[in-house]
Amino acid sequence: HLQLVESGGGLVQPGGSLRLSCVASGFTLGYYTVGWFRQAPGAEREGVSCISLSRGITTYAESVKGRFTNSRDNAKNTVFLEMNSLKPEDTAVYYCAATLSITCGPLDEYDYWGQGTQVTVSS
Repeated sequence: HLQLVESGGGLVQPGGSLRLSCVASGFTLGYYTVGWFRQAPGAEREGVSCISLSRGITTYAESVKGRFTNSRDNAKNTVFLEMNSLKPEDTAVYYCAATLSITCGPLDEYDYWGQGTQVTVSS
């Protein structure tokens, strides 16, 4: 059974930090390009960051550049999203997704999705 499971979400004050984890079971995440997406209430799902299979290149949405860091730990079959200097507008359900494409692409190219983890930034 192929599965992605996110964890690490929660409630944090503005300026705080969280680290999200995305663990794969049933397949080797190191053979996939992995993206992080988020969806706020009433909004479309949007790309946040991606780490490609090709040379491990990471990309970030402009809104999170300099604050979020995407990384892999292949030994743990896990991808992490370190989020710092969080803002209320970062509040959303965060999803990880995997694709066999060697480069980062649009949302509809991803084959496997996690169930999401809620991140709420509020004082």
